[in-house]
Amino acid sequence: MMELSEKRRSLLVVNGVGLILSSIFAGWFYFMFLLGAFDLWPFVTDIPLDVPGDRRAWNMAHMEGITNGTMLIALGAAGSYIRLGDRAQAVLFWTTITFGWLFTLPAIGNAIFETRGLEFGGGPFPGDVTINNIIFLFGWPAFAGVHIAIPLALWGAWKHYKHVKAGG
Repeated sequence: MMELSEKRRSLLVVNGVGLILSSIFAGWFYFMFLLGAFDLWPFVTDIPLDVPGDRRAWNMAHMEGITNGTMLIALGAAGSYIRLGDRAQAVLFWTTITFGWLFTLPAIGNAIFETRGLEFGGGPFPGDVTINNIIFLFGWPAFAGVHIAIPLALWGAWKHYKHVKAGG
């Protein structure tokens, strides 16, 4: 057992910052959606723009990148407090990257394509059923990843605590 490797910790932080960057991108579209225009006063003002979607979807798209990016940065920063074997580290790393990006990018897709991706076939929600189904299917690896990564991170943190308590 060893602490989360420096390479994996660094890549978690890089991906976390990338997710926050995607949030900034979604935030710009959210901003333009709310204004109904592209407006960067005093340089550019009131260029009409019709951004598709709804307020809930753009808010979700914006917040997913912030939430998941912060989670990846936190796990990278806390990596020296997570003790796992090499295989468990690899599982933690890849499941975390998977849920981070596959919760964030489909949320942006839902905002753009006016879908929800919550139910195969679209359920009671409007939007293109094919795009909805693709987004829905991308949710499964994210769903599985978060339910593996977070308990595994907790287990690794517990193992670190036990190691420190034992004087190691």
